[in-house]
Amino acid sequence: MSGLCGWFGQAATLQVERMAAPLSRFDAAPLGSGSVGGGALALAALPGSATLHHEDGLLIALWGAPVSGLGRLWRTLGEHMCASLCGAFALAVIDERKEELFLAIDRSGTHPLCYQMVGRTLAFASSSDALLRYPGTSRRIDSQSLYNYLYFHMIPAPDSVYCEQRRLMPGQYLRFRGGRVERGKYWTMSFQENAAADLPALKEEFISTMRQAVRSAQGEHAVGAFLSGGTDSSTITALLAEVGQHPVRTYSIGFDAPGYDEMEYARLVARHFSTLHRERYVTPGDIVDAIPHIASVFDQPFGNASAVPAYYCAQMARDGGVVRMLGGDGGDELFGGNERYARQAVFSRYDTIPPALRQVLIEPVLFRLAGAMRGKLVSKARSYVEQASVPLPARLETYNLLHHYGVPTVLEADFLADVDIHAPLAALNQAYWLTHGQSQINQLLALDLQFTLADNDLPKVMKACELAGVEAAFPFLDDAVVAFSARLSARQKLKGTRLRYFFKQALRETLPREVISKKKHGFGLPFGYWLQTDARLRSLAYDSLSDLKARRLVRADFIDGLLGHRLAQHPAYHGTMVWVLVMLEQWFAQRKLDWAVPTTTSRVDHEAAIRQA
Repeated sequence: MSGLCGWFGQAATLQVERMAAPLSRFDAAPLGSGSVGGGALALAALPGSATLHHEDGLLIALWGAPVSGLGRLWRTLGEHMCASLCGAFALAVIDERKEELFLAIDRSGTHPLCYQMVGRTLAFASSSDALLRYPGTSRRIDSQSLYNYLYFHMIPAPDSVYCEQRRLMPGQYLRFRGGRVERGKYWTMSFQENAAADLPALKEEFISTMRQAVRSAQGEHAVGAFLSGGTDSSTITALLAEVGQHPVRTYSIGFDAPGYDEMEYARLVARHFSTLHRERYVTPGDIVDAIPHIASVFDQPFGNASAVPAYYCAQMARDGGVVRMLGGDGGDELFGGNERYARQAVFSRYDTIPPALRQVLIEPVLFRLAGAMRGKLVSKARSYVEQASVPLPARLETYNLLHHYGVPTVLEADFLADVDIHAPLAALNQAYWLTHGQSQINQLLALDLQFTLADNDLPKVMKACELAGVEAAFPFLDDAVVAFSARLSARQKLKGTRLRYFFKQALRETLPREVISKKKHGFGLPFGYWLQTDARLRSLAYDSLSDLKARRLVRADFIDGLLGHRLAQHPAYHGTMVWVLVMLEQWFAQRKLDWAVPTTTSRVDHEAAIRQA
C-alpha cells in the first residue's frame, strides 16, 4: 500500500521502518525515510505520487501529486500552504527550528491520517495498523466506536476503533508543539446558492473542468476505469475516451442473481465508447475467498459489502497491467444524485402545510380516528406523516437496522452500559447544521460529503484497490470540480424530485440516453440471497456469528433469530445485518484480538486494577 508514517517528540529511539512495514505491501512502492532531531518520517508510494523533502532542520513528506519547493512553501506560508496543494494528499512536516509537527489531509479525506499521543511523543500513520507498530501504542478497543460501527456500518472520523487513536477529518490540519495538540480547518465546503450563470456557458465550463480533472487523474500511469453503467462511471469513461490512452480500459462486475445484475448498461457504455472492456461475474465462492482479505486490509471495522466487487474489479485491472483505477465516487454528493435527496424533498413538503391544519385536522383524522379507518391508502398516508414529522437529519435513519430491531434486542446490556446510544445521531446533527441557513439539498450534500463519501465510499474503493495492488483516483473530487459544484443553485442539483438536473442536462449529448434515464444501482452484493443457496458461504457466516456470540457484544438470541426466521423472511434486508456482524467478527479474527465485553463484575474489577496500578 501507499502511505506515510512517522513520529515527533521525546522518543529516545525508534526504527521508523517498523511502522512503515505495512506500507511495503504495495510491491511497486519505493520506501523513503528521513529523520530530524526528535522525529522521523517514512513514505511509500508509486513513482510520481509523492515527495520527500529534507533540508537542515526540516523534513516534509507529501503523499500525493509531487510539488516542488515544499520547504519554501512551508517557510513562507506555514499552515496556509495547504491551500497551495491540489487533489488527494496527506502532508507531514517536522520542523525542528519551530519545534513542531504539522499534519494535514486533503479536502475530501481521500488520504487518511491517524495519530496518537504516546507519552510526550505524537505518532502518526496513514493507517491504524501502521500506527500500532509504534512502541507503546494501545490496542484498547473503544466500545462507543463499535456501537457507531453497528449504527453506520463504518466508524466515522475523527473517532477510531482504538480508544487513544484519532483521525483527521477532510480539510483538517493538526499542529503539535510544546506537548500540545491543536486542530483546525483549512478548508470547508462553501455553497454559493444564489450564484447565477448562463446555462450553456455553465455546461461548457463543466465539461471542460471534468475533462481536465480526468486528464490530471490519469497522470502518466496505465489507467483503467470502474464501469457500473451508471452516470458517474459512464462520465469518467466518456471523458477518458477523449483525453486518455486508447483504447480505454474499463472493468465491470456482475452477479448471477435476480435484480442485482446490471451488466447490460456497462456493456452498452463500453460499446458506445469502444472501450477494451473486461467483466467478471462474482460468485458466492468468490465472496468466501475475499472476506478474510477484506477484513484484513481495512484498519477499522468496515461493513460496506460493495468492497468485494470493487476488489475483484481492481484485481482484473491489475492483471491487465493497469496501475491506477479511476472511480466515479463523489458525483452523487456534489451534484445531487442519491435517491434519498428526492425522497426527503417529498417529506419536507409536509412542513409547508400550516401547523394548525396539520395538528387540528390531518393528524387527528389519521391517528386518533385510526380504529375506524382501514385501507392501503390510509396506511401510506399515516406512514408519510409519521416520517415527515421527524426532523432532519434523524429522518434519514428511519430505516436504520438498529432502530428497526430495537437496540436492547440486538446488544448485550453490559455493552450498552458503556456507550451513548444517542451519540451517532448527535454526530449527524452536528454535521448537518454546520451548513445552517443553506437549502436542504446542500445541507444533505454536506452531510454526505463526510459520512457517505469520506467515511464510507472512499475507504471502500481505496482499500479494495490497495488489496488488489493498484492505486485509485477520483476525478469528481478534483478541486476545480468541487468548486464548480458549489456554485450551482439548489434547483440545478434537485429540481422538484428530479435528481442531478444540471448534471444530466450537461451530459445529454455525451452519454447514451439509456444511461441518462436509468436509476442508480451500482455494485450491490446479493449476500443475503446467496446465504440461502450456497452452503460454503452460509457455513462461513454461521461460524463467524457463532464466534461473535462469545464476545458478549451482540445478544445470542438475536443472532439465532437473525439467521433463522428473519433471514428467510427478507434475505436482502436482514442479510445486510448478517454481513455487518460477520465483517466485525472477521476483523477481530484477522487481528487475533481476543476482545470481549467484560461482565459488570469483571469490568469493576478491571477498573479497580487500573486505579491501583
